[in-house]
Amino acid sequence: MRRTKPTDPTWSDVLQQRREASGRMHRRAMLAGAGAMAAGLGLARPAPLMARSLPNGARPSAFSTSEDPNSWEEITTYNNFYEFGLDKSDPARNAHRMTIDPWAVVIDGLVDRPGTYDLADILHGQQLEERIYRFRCVEGWSRIVPWIGFELAGLLNRIGVQPSARYVAFETLLRPEEMPGVNRRVIDWPYREGLRLDEAMHPLTIMATGILDQDLPNQNGAPLRLVVPWKYGFKSIKSIVRITLTEDQPHATWEATQPREYGFYANVNPDVDHPRWSQATERRIGDGLFARRRPTLMFNGYGEEVADLYAGMDLRRHF
Repeated sequence: MRRTKPTDPTWSDVLQQRREASGRMHRRAMLAGAGAMAAGLGLARPAPLMARSLPNGARPSAFSTSEDPNSWEEITTYNNFYEFGLDKSDPARNAHRMTIDPWAVVIDGLVDRPGTYDLADILHGQQLEERIYRFRCVEGWSRIVPWIGFELAGLLNRIGVQPSARYVAFETLLRPEEMPGVNRRVIDWPYREGLRLDEAMHPLTIMATGILDQDLPNQNGAPLRLVVPWKYGFKSIKSIVRITLTEDQPHATWEATQPREYGFYANVNPDVDHPRWSQATERRIGDGLFARRRPTLMFNGYGEEVADLYAGMDLRRHF
């Protein structure tokens, strides 16, 4: 699964990709401006979404989908967060036990300013945005989530990424006295995930702190979680307590636990099935019991923005 060093992106490659992605973002922002002009003609998103008050100075984003978001209940009562139990309803029932204030994140590895940063330090100077993203679970279900968050690149730029760094590793809180699910050794705790540096620096990759106009609920990964919308949901690690910049590819939990079923990249791909089910279609939460399944989109519909990150790679092998 590990890519050879000659094809790994260098820091200069990441900067170039960042400039190209910013150019695409600018073009989309121009389109969004045109969409705002069309609001008077009834062509923009429904008025209730546009009129909502966003917290802490958050602003709308040109990267948001125009699809209708799921409801608060649909987003917050149906989750995978095994630290609180294996059933989809367990996180909403048990996650209130998790203490999220105070909260600190260790940032270390190949960075210029390593240290332990409290949540206020991390949020300082970051522009919050509402990102209404598609969210696709590897289990075959999906929903639309209005996240509030900021680009991970902003945080990485502040702490200073050293030239030899090629990957970003993440780790979830492990607190057995507050997390009843960890008593069952379904995985090797704590939960870990990772991205290539260019993926982490991409403008679509955010650190979420809220949903709709509310702070992020515990069951959804409070107070700080990763969101990578073109990848399956298990890559969007919750309740982060450590971020480490490394030269070597980090060990991701599900890849290490079941490597035949889960790869490091985990890009949404309708042409690469899970060994036990098809990924060609998905069930949208809220569609109703007898609704037809929807076609799954390559890169979850974000191919225009991210496909160039994987140019030349065999996406059936690097799954």
